[in-house]
Amino acid sequence: MITVSGLTKRYGDRTVVDDVSFTLEPGTVTGFLGPNGAGKTTTMRMMTGLVPASAGVATVDGRSYGELPNPGAVVGTLLDASAVHPGRTGRTHLRLLASAVGVPAARVDEVLHQVGLADAARRRVGGYSLGMRQRLGIAGALLADPPVLMFDEPVNGLDPEGIRWMRDLLRGHAARGGTVLLSSHLLGEVEHTVDRLLVIGDGRIVADGSVTSLLGADGVAVRALQPRALAVALEAAGFHVEREDDGVLVVADASPAEVGAVAAAGGHVLVDLRPVQRGLEDLFFQLTTSPKGNLR
Repeated sequence: MITVSGLTKRYGDRTVVDDVSFTLEPGTVTGFLGPNGAGKTTTMRMMTGLVPASAGVATVDGRSYGELPNPGAVVGTLLDASAVHPGRTGRTHLRLLASAVGVPAARVDEVLHQVGLADAARRRVGGYSLGMRQRLGIAGALLADPPVLMFDEPVNGLDPEGIRWMRDLLRGHAARGGTVLLSSHLLGEVEHTVDRLLVIGDGRIVADGSVTSLLGADGVAVRALQPRALAVALEAAGFHVEREDDGVLVVADASPAEVGAVAAAGGHVLVDLRPVQRGLEDLFFQLTTSPKGNLR
């Protein structure tokens, strides 16, 4: 289990991370979202000891990252895919990492195959594309098969096939009891990958919960043979109704049962009745946009 308690980072009189606290349970993929400058990367770097915290602590099973006897065997990280010597081959880079975390050299070829870089293993990293460097960074994180994976924008540079591969990798890791913390700007992909969302804005956590609970239902969409008559009936019952161009009525703050009851009482024939859920993009901007419309 990862526990973050009161993590704070100040640079002079500027606070970039402000009293951030959360826990990450085994068996889950958590999406860490926020606009640029919100504090995501700084938080992850404090969790792994790359940036000293001004206050607060982050622990893995009760120990800070620096106190772990072999951190790379417990937490696999990808925080900067460009932090690789460009003159080394992919295989050489991974062999050096393997030696550092105490895994056999044979494991290098296994992860190269796993991330789809077996054919590029002898090429110098300086000639890799951004997507290939991302895959190399992921290979390094997987070397010791650690229980925790912490990735910052891992799908940058990946094509659609690579993004799907990443999703399957992370979901599979969680299914085996692993813990994943993932930051990404690809909101649609996050929505289909994670179990839980942490949203940060202005250095503070502004939302923390399961995808289902945070997105939730946002009204009801209903289609009837006589939509105008149904709209009048719903408004008479006290509901706010919006009429869409395709004839669908969107009823705010209502459940399907409530809308169905009004329709049944008035003898209205329905051809569609379903809850409307807001998308992750809507939630993101609602939580991270100030009243003036500026990103925090």
